[in-house]
Amino acid sequence: QVQLVESGGGSVEAGGSLRLSCATSGNIVGWDAMAWFRQAPGKQRELVARISSGYYTFYADSVKGRFTISRDNAKNTMYLQMNSLKPEDTAVYTCHMQIRPEDFWGQGTQVTVSS
Repeated sequence: QVQLVESGGGSVEAGGSLRLSCATSGNIVGWDAMAWFRQAPGKQRELVARISSGYYTFYADSVKGRFTISRDNAKNTMYLQMNSLKPEDTAVYTCHMQIRPEDFWGQGTQVTVSS
């Protein structure tokens, strides 16, 4: 059984920074990719950033240059460093892991950015 647990969400003023963490446990040997998604009320869930087992990264255009995705294999933890935050970044951020052909999701953590 794979478990993903997010932490680090909270409230911050525009221009501030937050770092989200995703702690993983269970049988994750051979994982293919991990990612951060987000969903605001009334909007579709969107991909924010993705990192492969080879450490190739992808970012949505809306966060490119402001967010950084990384993973510490020694701690089995993925991070999302968010700088220069905007009110448009307000959403529930959720951790995702792909172990083909399966997908696993965390419960999400709230990020609120005020004007």
